Amino acid sequence: MARTGNVEDLTTLQMALVGYEFEKRKIEDKIGELQARIKGRRIAAADNGKKAPGTKRILSAAARARIAAAQRKRWAEHRKRVAQAAKEQ
Repeated sequence: MARTGNVEDLTTLQMALVGYEFEKRKIEDKIGELQARIKGRRIAAADNGKKAPGTKRILSAAARARIAAAQRKRWAEHRKRVAQAAKEQ
């Protein structure tokens, strides 16, 4: 049987593999960005699911309606409490 080498060699090879895999991911990301630019698509500027600064959220009409209804409900409750406080004084 052939020997694989000492532990230090194995550790060095493992660390080198991790480094090369990291570099490979970076290169693949860059390739994806270039391919997207060629196809005319926009790319998010930030990684890890983070939004690029200054980007707006796009809400559907239904979502805007739900938000508006919830806000109207909060204001109605607020006005009701203010009216009750005024009657008690």
